[in-house]
Amino acid sequence: MKYQVIAFDADDTLWVNEPNFQEAERQFCALLEDFLPQHTVSRELLKTEIKNLDLYGYGVKSFMLSMIETAMNVTAKTVSLDVIEKSIQFGRELLEKPVDILDGVEEVLSALHGRYRLVMATKGDLLDQERKLKKSGLERFFHHIEIMSDKKEADYRKLLRHLDIAPEAFLMIGNSIKSDVLPVLEIGGHGIHVPYHITWEHEKVEVQIDNPRFRQVDHIREILPFLRA
Repeated sequence: MKYQVIAFDADDTLWVNEPNFQEAERQFCALLEDFLPQHTVSRELLKTEIKNLDLYGYGVKSFMLSMIETAMNVTAKTVSLDVIEKSIQFGRELLEKPVDILDGVEEVLSALHGRYRLVMATKGDLLDQERKLKKSGLERFFHHIEIMSDKKEADYRKLLRHLDIAPEAFLMIGNSIKSDVLPVLEIGGHGIHVPYHITWEHEKVEVQIDNPRFRQVDHIREILPFLRA
């Protein structure tokens, strides 16, 4: 298959993301262990995050607001200002984190650059994702940057219309089966799953994929042999 466009997810595909969120979550849950066990606070935070997705979207700012709301709920609105301040600080620290590019990413992008139209297609907060891309130094490889509010079938169809390509000429590469693979396969595109050792609970799905337009690799470098052919 001759792909015209190869799109890469960003968080936990190009650079480290979820471990940073999990560390902030652990710190947040520890603040509230006088009210509930930390694993229970974590579960309440996840419920709040999912509830808020349609309002706030994805990213650090949404996470920060969900931490504050969770703290209010867990403490029956008796939360101290210190907890609120620390929740905000956890969010600010996430926004100020250095960008840690994953092993093999620059090698792969360099090898494919000029052979295909490369796109970064990720969801999250616009300013934060733009900041991370700039800090990463990877922007030079991409023909187009798409920071999406979500990654559902309609979102990918919109992207393909913008790129003016047919689904069968589009390949999406990412760490999330739910966001980077299933909706792309549904609209007739191709997907490659590159697992990451940590996945946000909301992105986890249990599904067996039997589709000739799908493949899974253990490491991002493994996509090169058949894309160079």
